[in-house]
Order: sequence, then structure tokens, then C-alpha cells
Amino acid sequence: MDETEQKDTEDNAPSVIDRYYTRWYRADMKGKPCEDHCILQHSNRLCVVTLAETHPILHNGRTIKSINYQISDGCSRLKNKVSGKSKRGGQFLTDFAPLCRISCTDETEYTIYSCIRGRLLEVNEQILETPSLLLEKPSTEGYIAVILPKFEESKSITENLLNREDFESVVSKRSVAESQPS
Repeated sequence: MDETEQKDTEDNAPSVIDRYYTRWYRADMKGKPCEDHCILQHSNRLCVVTLAETHPILHNGRTIKSINYQISDGCSRLKNKVSGKSKRGGQFLTDFAPLCRISCTDETEYTIYSCIRGRLLEVNEQILETPSLLLEKPSTEGYIAVILPKFEESKSITENLLNREDFESVVSKRSVAESQPS
């Protein structure tokens, strides 16, 4: 294989995310337009919660002022500690459990939700120190949290989520509705 063929192969090679994870989406979280979340599901059941490409935080040149994993006075996602093979001690999350609150410099605030039921394995503490990771690399180093669904629920957790095609259809209908005059 010559250099140009090798370069073409490298350019066309799928990313690690595209190769090993299935993307699922939750559009308009809790009825808030465009507040879309993305769940990356690995074949080993692990799910990584990220912002969808269409989330308002990633648009309009917003800058993140703070990220807070303190959900309420008695609940901090940072205090989540898991141990052992069965990941004992991890906080159990429902579909609409808040993971963190993100404040932007334009005074907008967004709550990021789990979107799926499962045990919280970890939250990304790197984005507390470097919030720009969330903007620059939302699907990789800027992820929000890692969740492990119950084994018996691992097939059904995606029932309330959209696959890529359905999500793109929702987004395109949204853009058509925005472009039409009222």
C-alpha cells in the first residue's frame, strides 16, 4: 500500500466512538427545546452520558462559567464511590435524575440528566478543572458521567431513546419549523 492509499484509509477509518459505541439520543429533555443529550452505549453495557451536538451549550459561542455536581443539599454526584466487581455503593439513577448543572457566562443554566436507569459509576471530574473540554470534545474527554444499567434492563434502556436517524429527523423538523415565518 502506498502513502496515498494509507492516508485515505486513515481518513475514512471510523473514530473509536463510532467503532465501539452505539449512539442514542434524548431530544428536548424534559420538554426544553434543543436540550438534547447523547448516550454512548458500549457492548459491555456501560453507557457514557454526553451532550448531543445540538445542545445549546455547544452553540452561539457560549463559555462555561461553572459545572456543579452538587444536586441538592444532601446529594452530590462527586461523593459517589463504587467498589468491587458488582460496583456496590454507586448511586442509583432514574431516567430523569439530574447529574450536574452547567452555568454559562451569559447567565444561562442547564441541568444535565442521566436519561437512563442505572448505577452511577463515575462523573468526569476533569471538566470541573477544564470546562472547555465539554465544548471542545463533548463525546470523548468532555463526557458528563458513566452509568451501568442493570443487566436485566440493559436491552430495554434504549426504548425511550432515539437512534441516530430518528434524532436527525427530529433535528431537521426543528430547523424547518424555525425557518418558517410565523
